[in-house]
Amino acid sequence: MSPRAKSFALALLAMTQFVVVIDAAIVNVALPSIGAHLHFARTDLSWVVNAYTLTFGGFLMLGGRMADLLGRRRMFISGLVLFSLASFAGGIAQSEAWLLAARAVQGLGAAIVSPAALSILVTTFADGAERNRALGIWGAVAGAGGAAGVLLGGILTSWLSWRWVFFVNVPIGIAAASLAPRVLLESRAHDGSRSFDIPGGVAVTAGLSLLVYAIVETVNHGWGSTGTLLRLGGAIVLLGAFLFIETREEHPLMPFSIFRLRTLRGANIVGLLIGMSLFSMFFFISLYLQDVLHYSPIRTGISYLPLAVGIIITAGVAAQLVTRVGFKTPLILGLLLITGALVWFAQVPGTGGRYVTDILGPSLLAAAGLGLAFVAVTTAAVAGIEPHEAGLASGLINTAQQVGGALGLAILATIANSRTQALLHTGAAHASIALTKGFDRAFLVGAGFALLGAILAALLIASRDSRDHSEGARSSDAAAASLAPS
Repeated sequence: MSPRAKSFALALLAMTQFVVVIDAAIVNVALPSIGAHLHFARTDLSWVVNAYTLTFGGFLMLGGRMADLLGRRRMFISGLVLFSLASFAGGIAQSEAWLLAARAVQGLGAAIVSPAALSILVTTFADGAERNRALGIWGAVAGAGGAAGVLLGGILTSWLSWRWVFFVNVPIGIAAASLAPRVLLESRAHDGSRSFDIPGGVAVTAGLSLLVYAIVETVNHGWGSTGTLLRLGGAIVLLGAFLFIETREEHPLMPFSIFRLRTLRGANIVGLLIGMSLFSMFFFISLYLQDVLHYSPIRTGISYLPLAVGIIITAGVAAQLVTRVGFKTPLILGLLLITGALVWFAQVPGTGGRYVTDILGPSLLAAAGLGLAFVAVTTAAVAGIEPHEAGLASGLINTAQQVGGALGLAILATIANSRTQALLHTGAAHASIALTKGFDRAFLVGAGFALLGAILAALLIASRDSRDHSEGARSSDAAAASLAPS
């Protein structure tokens, strides 16, 4: 492909990933309106987010495998069509069950699109500086998608209605699917296999869904209740069945041989913790701005604009840093900045809160950390892989982040709700103060996840791989410069 053709391809892939990512966050500002209109209980509102992220995360590995075997461009288009249809169904939802079902199908469509898009990027751009720049743009849109989703959700909810947070995906998805045959090249793996391991995909998705459901329901039933223990036991059985299936399949969904790469192993573990620490940040900040500071949906969305712009700027810097010093140092630095931002967010007051000191400051710190961490962890996760493993590696890192986000939201929402209910039950605090105390505790636990991620990044990601990647990227840059016409 010519440089111009690659630029068009990257623009289409980045735009599609942007839509996929914002859909996990765009509903956050609309949650109060959705809850009031469709009669959701407060403790069930997180399922509007989790129904999407769980099927997204659970089927990503299957989506990556299908992209490798059936054709990456073909699955990219198919996933977009399914995603667009589910978005329309969500927009016309008339009940809680209807909306959650549409969100789950949306997640399935995203699970087909996202690994196909990332594997197309990996196979289109050569390993080194060229791919680093492409991944910098990819990381920018992926990181900014959460903040931009809240901004767009606020605008649509205020000016039109909450239904438009779903309708807006339809024309974008159809347009991207129509452009794909003219902009993207078809590619597939040539490893001789034709197995999709559907049982494995179903088992891991069902197991993760049941696990998160069990965690969310502990607010109502407690950790030691019979129902909670049965759900946790069922989740363990399903996830154990997934591991058993993988050892028996001739062409498993998750071949354990790919974990021979130390850096890939470390990147996916760190990616899980990034998701656990950050996805819930948007959820709690949106509720704080609307329920405690009494911001309108559109004002809430605009409040996220500095965060989105900051991520885009930092991601561009991160791509250059990864080329110069490797991916390990920017990843650790990014996670430490995220830790500091979440500790800062944990200081938000129940009364007298101010946007500039309590929201804007930690948002800018989080933006710097997010831009660094997303680009570095994605680069590390696909560094050194073979072309026929592109879909699998892409599916794995997306799975780690999305499942981490779902589990993190479930855990932190449970912690926040438990703290709030305890304070309200004893009458020790006013409603807004009790709500904020719950948010504060959740932010602190999220900071712990990010700090653990920084420690594990230092221990699990090979410094040699990081240095080799940097040296290779700089060498390819120098070679490209020497071949360029004067």
